Amino acid sequence: MANGGRVSYLEVPSLRMEATLPRATWFCVDIECSGPIPAWYDMISIGAVDVAERDGVRAIGETFYAEIKPTGPAVDPGAMKVNKLDIDSLRRAGRDLSAVLADLTEWVGSRTVAGSKPVFVGHNAPFDWSFVSYAYHVHRLPNPFGYKALDTKALAMGGLGLHWFDTNKEVLEERLSLPRPVADQIHRADYDAWYQAHILKALLDRLGAAD
Repeated sequence: MANGGRVSYLEVPSLRMEATLPRATWFCVDIECSGPIPAWYDMISIGAVDVAERDGVRAIGETFYAEIKPTGPAVDPGAMKVNKLDIDSLRRAGRDLSAVLADLTEWVGSRTVAGSKPVFVGHNAPFDWSFVSYAYHVHRLPNPFGYKALDTKALAMGGLGLHWFDTNKEVLEERLSLPRPVADQIHRADYDAWYQAHILKALLDRLGAAD
């Protein structure tokens, strides 16, 4: 035992859980937005991919995606450059946020494994979570994920012994043998959610964690 009798988190062995019914269905969620904070700026697209144990095998499931009509008072050109969406096209053809949230809730319900609970997962979850949670509250709709979220950056920090600043996707691609990102798909919400699902599955498999 190192560190003067204290157990380093790097020395704690992975916990191999006995086979049980899954307690969680994981939903990897990514959003794109017109700026850095809700209220002033809009969530303009959302993607989600479920990860769950089905028939005894943990697998990446289906994808949810929607583009949303912006209504906020501000647009950050820097954010729009990142997400590559056209704000004027979204104003014309984007879907109403309340309808998207209702569809997301229905989809989450349809993909949640019987007997388990849906869990919001994000790569830098506080950012994406803030927009999703705010949207549900503003529209007075129940949030299907409750009030908790799992951050894969924090999970990688503890599980792989990485520094916080090394929990980016580039490092995790190498450490977890992930698919190489497709450059022109990065920052598209459905693709990023799909890639995050690979990060989550690889981390849970590596750690021997139960669903």
